[in-house]
Amino acid sequence: MIDAVELIDNDFLRQFELKVEGQLAKIEYSLQDRKIFLTKLIVPDNISDTSFTEEFLKLVMRNIQERNISVVPTSPEIAKFIRRNRRYKSMLPVGIRI
Repeated sequence: MIDAVELIDNDFLRQFELKVEGQLAKIEYSLQDRKIFLTKLIVPDNISDTSFTEEFLKLVMRNIQERNISVVPTSPEIAKFIRRNRRYKSMLPVGIRI
């Protein structure tokens, strides 16, 4: 499903980008004080496969983990992903629970 596994952190537009089937999947974010707020998940309409969204979020979480910053999911879809994948809960800042 993912034809290019190159995740792009477009810091000018403040979004993670991944090309899929000639279209762009994005996660918009805001970076503040060693915390990244994941605000919006945008997946092209022609991608109905839920496994794509899972893989895309895993790539983004891995990128954030390598940068050693905390994650604050403000998007319901991303919060749901973290709830289902407990290994990412350790990336939440102190005092934030989902």
